[in-house]
Amino acid sequence: MTNRFRKTSNDSLASQVHLVQQGDTELQNQLIDAYKPFIAKAVSEVCKRYIDPTIDDEFSIGLSAFNEAMLAYSSDKGSAFLSFAKLVIKRKVIDYIRHDQTRLVAASLDETYDEEQMDNPLEISAAKAIHQEEIDQWHRREELLELELKLREYKISFKELTVISPKHQDARESAIEVARLLYEDSELREYVYKKRKIPIKSLVDRVKVSKKTLERNRKYILAIFIILSEDFLYLRDYLKGVGQ
Repeated sequence: MTNRFRKTSNDSLASQVHLVQQGDTELQNQLIDAYKPFIAKAVSEVCKRYIDPTIDDEFSIGLSAFNEAMLAYSSDKGSAFLSFAKLVIKRKVIDYIRHDQTRLVAASLDETYDEEQMDNPLEISAAKAIHQEEIDQWHRREELLELELKLREYKISFKELTVISPKHQDARESAIEVARLLYEDSELREYVYKKRKIPIKSLVDRVKVSKKTLERNRKYILAIFIILSEDFLYLRDYLKGVGQ
């Protein structure tokens, strides 16, 4: 087993992941074992505490997520494998925490207010709703931090995005429609992944906005494209109902 891992250690990690996807289960297990420190660190960043691989359930979630990332990864998407794996790990751990906290708080509230349930069911429901909103706010902040890192790959900052974003709703909707077109068209999507910019010449004849408008809103369009192409569950809510 050790020799097999050394044999492939000179290959790029993406190449090793590709071998795993082709059915190399021995290498799959070796990579999981080799990247346990990376997995623990990614999980720790979500949990905001030290993660003990021997006792913390969150670490098991991270291991499973890393394995899932290996099977789902595609270099065509434009991200390095470890960046992709880190995102998958964080998503899975966040989902686990959210589900676990919701279950525990619901049980706690039911126990705390058991004697009052018949008299104050609305208060109990409101308390649960408030807690859920607090969880959702935390997830949104985490997604914004991840989006900020992804924007840097496209040389876009949050600060300039707030300045150059379209001010009128119809302009924003048009930009979102363009971003959705880029994401849904495989050829255009690959262009953006590789070039880190939008193919304005290819878009001019396919959208209802002018070349000048595309140029002016290109960074905003890229930001929306990133939200669509990554697993930003909460930020995607912002786009629901637009251009559909």
